[in-house]
Parts: sequence; structure tokens; C-alpha cells
Amino acid sequence: MMKTEELLEIIQKTESPLKKQLLVVGLLTRFLKEMNKPAPVIIGGCALSYYSREIYFTSDIDLAYSDREALDRVLKGIGFKKEGRYWVNENLKVVIEAPASNLLGEDSPVEVVELGEGLQCFIIGIEDLILDRLNAFKHWKSEIDGELVELLIRRYKDDLDWSYLQSKATLPENDTLSEILALKKKLGL
Repeated sequence: MMKTEELLEIIQKTESPLKKQLLVVGLLTRFLKEMNKPAPVIIGGCALSYYSREIYFTSDIDLAYSDREALDRVLKGIGFKKEGRYWVNENLKVVIEAPASNLLGEDSPVEVVELGEGLQCFIIGIEDLILDRLNAFKHWKSEIDGELVELLIRRYKDDLDWSYLQSKATLPENDTLSEILALKKKLGL
């Protein structure tokens, strides 16, 4: 297993912004697991960047994590400083926010990404990300989110768990089943 200092050097030299973000979360995950804590889950724009293959890019990493104290300790330990609601590491040029304490529902699937060097990170499942963006489109009238939902459904149509997606779309916090069905029809699915 590579030493922390070596990993931080690799992260610092990594040119791909997404790869850099994933490696940072992989390092966080390693430290949290050493503390017998669960892994954080990447949500929001960074997850969208991953699934869209960087068509969409965000400069910060949003995490779902319930144990703020453990996360704060790990972030401080690898050189992050708290600035308002964000954690910033100037050397790595990485910004992290943990806006959600956890993912809604224990049945929420996650994508496990193996990064090499014993690092891995967890990303919100594609279905939940689609629902999140569809909510932004429906409730905030975010056209870009509507376009991104369509892109994700086109790209992952054969891999999506449609029954899970449609079931979660009926929940009151989502209420997006009609939008899902309209997109399926529009895309000929």
C-alpha cells in the first residue's frame, strides 16, 4: 500500500480534474475505513461529472457522510482547511463540501470505483443521480439538468434499474414518475 505522502504527490500531479477528485475521495475513504467508519459517497456535480464522462464538470466534491467529526478529522489530517461550509486544500487545488448526512434510503445503490493503489471511492447510483437532477429540472426549472438527465438516460438506458427508478420516482420527495415515463417515450424505450 502506497504511503500517504506519495499518494498526495500523485494527486497533486494528476491533470484530470475528475481523476484528482476521485483519488482524494479514495484517500479519504482509506483513512475512514482505517477508523472503522463507513465510506463517504460522492453526490452532486462530481457524480454527474463521473457518469457524464466529464461532459459536465464541477470544481468541488459533494459528499454524503453522516459522521462529520470523523470526516473533519481526516480532512484536517491531509491538509484541508475549513472555509465556511467548504474544506479547501490549496496544494491539491481541491474543494470538498458535505451537504448531505447520508443518502436517502438504505436501499440506495452506489457505484464502487477502483482507483488502484488500494484506493476506491463510492458514487451515488445512476438512478438516484437521475432523480436528483430530474428534481432540479422540475422544481427549479433548471434546463441544463433536464438535458443532463436525457443524456444520462440515453447513455445508461440498458444498465438502468427501471423498476427501482420508477418506484423511487413515485415517492413524495421526488414525484417525477410522469417525467420519467415521458422521457422513456421520447427516447423510444
